[in-house]
Amino acid sequence: MTTPAAPQAPSKGTITITHTRTTGTLLSGSRKGDGVFEIVRPHGFRWFRSLGQIGIQQSRDQAAKRWYIDGAAQALRAAGWTVVVEINEDDRRSFAEAEQERYERADARAEGLTEAAGRAAAASDAAYAGVRRIADGIPFGQPILVGHHSEGRARRDVKRMNDGMRKSVKQGDRAKELGRRAVSAEHYTAHRRNPAVTLRRIKELEADQRRNERWRAGESAGGFTRDITNPDVMAELERSRDEIAEKLQYWRDVIAKAEADGFKVWGPNDFTKGDFARIRGRWYEVLRVNKVSVTVPGGPDIQPVISLETHAYKGMRRTAPYNEVTARRSAEEMRAKLAPAGATEEPPASG
Repeated sequence: MTTPAAPQAPSKGTITITHTRTTGTLLSGSRKGDGVFEIVRPHGFRWFRSLGQIGIQQSRDQAAKRWYIDGAAQALRAAGWTVVVEINEDDRRSFAEAEQERYERADARAEGLTEAAGRAAAASDAAYAGVRRIADGIPFGQPILVGHHSEGRARRDVKRMNDGMRKSVKQGDRAKELGRRAVSAEHYTAHRRNPAVTLRRIKELEADQRRNERWRAGESAGGFTRDITNPDVMAELERSRDEIAEKLQYWRDVIAKAEADGFKVWGPNDFTKGDFARIRGRWYEVLRVNKVSVTVPGGPDIQPVISLETHAYKGMRRTAPYNEVTARRSAEEMRAKLAPAGATEEPPASG
């Protein structure tokens, strides 16, 4: 005798989870109060107020976070929902487009924060002005007259002044914090395109590029290997290769523009042993010139000029990549710089 299958509970509805690199990971088909958000929230999903939609944060311009997506889909199905998952990794925008949007959002954020700081400052001034109006109506040094008919009003005035001063201070502090954040947002683009920062970013991308090449060749890199017999893995490695190349070209163009504007990119041809390199605000004697770095005295010295003669940690050495170098002096130039005042004219630093 065959046992009849248990009747299947009707679906609560259909939820669609989509991912493209252009839009990121988004969820549709949910309505307020249906419990979907509570189910997917432990799986990395958040509510995007600007979109009026549920999605995964920082999923744009990235490969799909399948462990989040699969976990959310499984939890939703267990709760009685029909789930459709659609992933298209080839739908993406250019890196230049994504970068330009970051700059525009930073500008908009700076504008919004500046306006909010202005409102907070105005509220602080208004609260203080209200305190002054009350205080100006009280004779100087006038105490609260206990038992007098004016006692109640006087105590209310004191409370209003205290409340007003607290509000003024709070709004003043808020205005300062919002102003600080606005300045940071205003400087975002300049920091992002700062040549020294960009050179470090290029170095990291070149390392990513080398790892990608080795993985696609079936070799180990960074302590890991990739299963290139898996078509999905190989396709992702090829997408990553193209994206890295695109980013490298973008940032190299930024450096080319900076060089045209006078920025100096330092390299091994700029130094000889005995020169001094300015690195993170201090001058270090160059002990050896390498392909991608200079070897300098090591240890946590704090003096402005650190040489073999002056550094406290004898025998210690370290390397500094050229992207950390901001200026150069020859040994003769440094001796002239350190000579007693009036002994010789200081030669200029190169770079």
